[in-house]
Amino acid sequence: MAHSLSAKKRVRQNEKRRAINRARKSSIKTQIKHFETALASGDLKAAAEQFRLTAKRLDKVASTTTMHKRTAARKKSRLAKKLNALKAKASA
Repeated sequence: MAHSLSAKKRVRQNEKRRAINRARKSSIKTQIKHFETALASGDLKAAAEQFRLTAKRLDKVASTTTMHKRTAARKKSRLAKKLNALKAKASA
């Protein structure tokens, strides 16, 4: 257990940051699940809308220290790849 005042404060700050970071990561996971559900249903319009919302959420979290911007870019790229595959399948 921390003894000094500064160490105790740091413990409090870490708990608070951890809760905030977990909430942000959870919201991203939820948004990705919504996107994948829309993909699975085959609805191109809904999938495109969910991708837009997911990309927005990823960019927002990447602007903080919760997630690195390249991690967010990598996730967006992989999701865009899935969306483009659905578009190609729909047009063929």
